[in-house]
Amino acid sequence: MKADANRAHVALPNAGALDRTDRQILRALQADGRISMTDLAKLVNLSDSPCVERVRRLERNGFILGYTALLNPYQLGASLLAFVQVRLTGSSPQTLDAFHEAVRTIDEVSECHMIAGGIDYLLKIRLPDTASYGRFLTQSISTLPGVGHTQTFVVMEEVKATHLLTI
Repeated sequence: MKADANRAHVALPNAGALDRTDRQILRALQADGRISMTDLAKLVNLSDSPCVERVRRLERNGFILGYTALLNPYQLGASLLAFVQVRLTGSSPQTLDAFHEAVRTIDEVSECHMIAGGIDYLLKIRLPDTASYGRFLTQSISTLPGVGHTQTFVVMEEVKATHLLTI
């Protein structure tokens, strides 16, 4: 199953519908997505077959969006982390759609969020260094459809970064 970030905002079954065992399974899979079904079953006090069935149900019902490996950006030459605020020139459906479509094609943008307030979008960017970012800003971000203004915040230190959700 491939993770689909666009499904993350789709209405899902109520988290209150999860029982204690479902919550244990989700916590365990968040901590270690490679845990074997046998080990997971032991951890949550189930036999293998019912455990596998619960995991499949959690996947089917959209509680589990996918599985992935967490990569070290520093080892892969993407040590610069920056957040870019983007203000568009307009808010017509055509402008928003064009911006959405274009930003989804840019690999260096790991996250893009439409937000409320004085700006329209917040982008999370990973690149090798500030020189790369300067080129990226002028050649990619500034050329996106509808972009009127950007403001960049370069991260000096990551104090906390996690993918874990409270369950």
